[in-house]
Amino acid sequence: MKVLLFAILADVCLSSLVPEEEKDPQFWRRQAQDTLRRALQLQQLNTNVAKNLILFLGDGMGVATVTAARILKGQLRHRKGEETVLEMDRFPFVALSKTYNTNAQVPDSAGTATAYLCGVKANEGTLGVSAAVTRSQCNTTAGNEVTSILRWAKAAGKSVGIVTTTRVNHATPSAAYAHSADRDWYSDNEMPPEALQQGCKDIAHQLFENIPDIEVIMGGGRKFMFPKNTSDVEYPEEDKYRGTRLDNRNLIDVWKGKKPADKNAYYVWNRTELMSLDPDRVDYLLGLFEPIDLMYELNRDNETDPSLTEMVKVALKILQKNPRGFFLLVEGGRIDHGHHEGKAKQALHEAVEMDRAIGLAGVMTSSQETLTVVTADHSHVFTFGGYTPRGNPIFGLAPKQSDIDKKPFTSILYGNGPGYKVVAGERENVSWVDFAHANYQAQSAVPLRQETHGGEDVAVFAKGPMAHLLHGVHEQNYIPHVMAYAACIGENRDHCRSGGPQHPLGALTVTSALLFFLLSTSVF
Repeated sequence: MKVLLFAILADVCLSSLVPEEEKDPQFWRRQAQDTLRRALQLQQLNTNVAKNLILFLGDGMGVATVTAARILKGQLRHRKGEETVLEMDRFPFVALSKTYNTNAQVPDSAGTATAYLCGVKANEGTLGVSAAVTRSQCNTTAGNEVTSILRWAKAAGKSVGIVTTTRVNHATPSAAYAHSADRDWYSDNEMPPEALQQGCKDIAHQLFENIPDIEVIMGGGRKFMFPKNTSDVEYPEEDKYRGTRLDNRNLIDVWKGKKPADKNAYYVWNRTELMSLDPDRVDYLLGLFEPIDLMYELNRDNETDPSLTEMVKVALKILQKNPRGFFLLVEGGRIDHGHHEGKAKQALHEAVEMDRAIGLAGVMTSSQETLTVVTADHSHVFTFGGYTPRGNPIFGLAPKQSDIDKKPFTSILYGNGPGYKVVAGERENVSWVDFAHANYQAQSAVPLRQETHGGEDVAVFAKGPMAHLLHGVHEQNYIPHVMAYAACIGENRDHCRSGGPQHPLGALTVTSALLFFLLSTSVF
């Protein structure tokens, strides 16, 4: 009798999880037909010139992270979550990117950044150089430098910008401007003596020397810009935030000194200063809001620290003034850090914030002239499962206990990382801890101080001119070649024509394009 009662109650509970409209087959049929109509409209390809290029990079944002962030976004709006649509979900073209480095099956963020920014796959830990460079060996660098799409855009007369939630000399942004045998050479303080003797330059130095006229640079990393032991403006009593440079240079002064006298260049270090700027009067902007990386979104001080969305808004207003267009790299860099620390709640809130910035960029630009690409550099060994019911809190428990150790477990788990805990010789009982806390470290199968990257393919979302060229499974280094082709910059310019569509087929439909091809190749 008890078993029967439990089964009846379970059926009632599960039934209540289903929204009433979803019980009607017509709901799903109408939804599918609407999707089909939108798909058919995509036959009218957008082959315009991409005046503007935006690359959103979610560091460590694998497919599981995208899905979990979607659910979180919905649940933050008091919905079940699974049916929610992320801004990147609205992009009409989706591909997969193969993320391996030339010497690594599971990649790091430096080799991948070289791929999706410079169009060349590279070794793990190296930036803006080919695979001929060995990590940490300065003397292998010369002659093996490769340039990025940011430089190609600059050479074409476009304005360019970098916005990140990490330090501005971290792996992802660095590949846009630096050539370094080691991603960890943030300042000369972190470089070995032989590298300095051989003439290699630290990454912070290269930010202001290699491409001195980058219009917008925003993120963290103040400590790497100042002479060693210089007190930080925000944390003057904190030794760990003091300047690191051995060459005694103040790179903020260097940055200012390289700007033309007739241009307005502003350095800001807090949200108040940033939001008080009039973008119409700003030609160059350097914003360094923390000594190292920016705060997690959940920990952010709304008075002193700008959000990623706020930084993107200011950046776009400045860059859009150039009639030739712009290239903007936006990194949600702390998704990766949250995962490395096993703090899924931090990571997913970072992903939701990046999606908010993607939505803002969509409002501020037109897909008729702006190619926007959203992707990740790599994944993580992050997962969620456990047969959770519809609407289960994304940071909640799976509905059943383990049938081995008879203890509950959270839906979110990691393959490895700092969340591995043994109490009295057994797996920790998570019902005794606050597993919904922002800094809760989800359980992992293997103990590591830092969780690792994952090796599977990551998603590429695209909209705008030539977005259809991102369409299947691609090598990661293909991405900047597509973006350059769409904008007629770099080496992809043979197809360009002045004053009209930059693709020889113009805005033809798929059917008429095929007919055009057959006729043009026929011999009469």
